[in-house]
Amino acid sequence: MQLTVKGNHLDVGDSLREHVRVNLSNTAEKYFRDPINATVVFTKEKNHRYLALISIHVGSGIVLEAQSEADDPYPAFDVASQRVAKRLSRYKDKLRDHHRNENTAEKLTAAYTTFASEMDEGEDATEPAIIAEMETHVPTLAVSDAVMRLELGDMPALLFKNPAGGAYNMVYRRKDGNIGWVDPAGKK
Repeated sequence: MQLTVKGNHLDVGDSLREHVRVNLSNTAEKYFRDPINATVVFTKEKNHRYLALISIHVGSGIVLEAQSEADDPYPAFDVASQRVAKRLSRYKDKLRDHHRNENTAEKLTAAYTTFASEMDEGEDATEPAIIAEMETHVPTLAVSDAVMRLELGDMPALLFKNPAGGAYNMVYRRKDGNIGWVDPAGKK
């Protein structure tokens, strides 16, 4: 596993780097034979707290992310690492089934563009800009697999192609904590 440990407004020492390497290696190898790479970013916040962000790319488009904040970088990392381990154990069987069922040949590419905001002269200039995102693959997934990836990646939303109807669908995290599903074709 390729591991990158970075610090924002913080010097990451050898002791912390070794703590991260040992902990993540044990956690990742427990669930995956050979994770591709992992990145851990420590940030010292303005309120004198430390934020640890863990991102593990395990292949097949699955990215697992977790973060935690604490008064010291070690506990911040440990809590984020426990969240990673908990998610991996919860979805271990689903991940195995997902890898068997996913057709990697049918990945589509979605391109995002930036649109200029057209405002009338009387409008408020604080209107948010529409941001361009990079190209990304839109996988063909069953709804349950899309929900699994949404939760593993701790993402607010996920666009996917539903094999049941061939249409693009989206799952998203609602404000009440539940998962919403947008199916434009209306076929369930």
